Amino acid sequence: MYKQLTTLILALLLSSSFYAQQLYVGTYNIRYNNPNDEHEGNAWAQRCPPLCDFINFEQPEIFGTQEVLVDQLHDLIKGLNGYDYIGIGREDGKEKGEYAAIFYKKDQLKLIDSGNFWLSSSPEHPSLGWDAACIRICTWGEFQDKTSGKKFYFFNTHMNHVGVVARRESAQLILKRISQLAKGLPTILTGDFNVDQTDEIYQIFSNSGILRDCYTNAQQRMAPTGTWNDFMQDSRSKYRIDHVFVTRDCDVPHYAIFTNSYWLGKSRRNISDHYPVMVKLSYSKNKTLQK
Repeated sequence: MYKQLTTLILALLLSSSFYAQQLYVGTYNIRYNNPNDEHEGNAWAQRCPPLCDFINFEQPEIFGTQEVLVDQLHDLIKGLNGYDYIGIGREDGKEKGEYAAIFYKKDQLKLIDSGNFWLSSSPEHPSLGWDAACIRICTWGEFQDKTSGKKFYFFNTHMNHVGVVARRESAQLILKRISQLAKGLPTILTGDFNVDQTDEIYQIFSNSGILRDCYTNAQQRMAPTGTWNDFMQDSRSKYRIDHVFVTRDCDVPHYAIFTNSYWLGKSRRNISDHYPVMVKLSYSKNKTLQK
C-alpha cells in the first residue's frame, strides 16, 4: 500500500512538472468596432459573443489582441472567464485609440512588470513613426507561472499597414526592446504584422537569431488558409500576416489557424476579418524557463 501511494505521488509530481512547462498562447486581430460593419452584417455586438465563446473554450493562458477599442475592451473583460489584461490606447497612452492588449489567465499567471512603447523614433510617448499612416504601439509584460515560479516575457503589437520604412524600423525597435527587457528570459512576440512570410520584415524577425516563427518550427500544424479573410467565408490564401514568434528555448508542438464562424439567421459569418492563431509551446529539460 505504501509503495503504491509513493508511486502515485511521484506520478502526480511528474505530471504537474510537465504541465507547468506547457504554455498555450495566441494572437487575434478582433477587428475594431467599425459602425460601417453593421451594414454588412458584421457588427461587433454580434461578433463578440462567439469570439468570447471561442476563447473561453480554448482557454489559452495568454494571448495578444489587435484593433481593440476601449468599448470592446470592456466587452471582452465582461465576456471572458478569468482573464485580466494589460495595455493602453495608442493615441494618448490612456483610453483613446486602438489597444494592443494582452489578456492572461490571472489564476495561472502572475504579472510582474509591464509597459508600452510606440513604434516611432520617440517610443516613450504617443507619436507617429517614420512614414507610418497612423500611430502604432507595442505592449509587453513579464509574467510568472504561479505553479512553477518560472518567468517569461510576452510582447504584442500591430505594425503599420502602409509605411515600409515604419515597419522596418519598428521591427528593429521591437528586437532591441526584447534584448533590453527580457535579457535572456524566454520571450513570445505576437501580432498583426501586416506582412506575410515572404516579406523582408518577416525575415528581420525570423532571421534575427533571437526569434523564430512558430508556423515554420511547429511539429504539427493545422493551417487550412492564411490569417486574413476580409469577412469572406470563401476567401482562402497561403499568406499569413498574423504571426507568433518565440525564442529558441521554446519548442512548438502544435500550431493552428482557427477558421471558426457563427450563424446569423441563415448566413454564416466570420468572427473577425482575421483568423486567430493559437500555439502550444513546451520547454524541454535543457530548455526550461528561468526562475
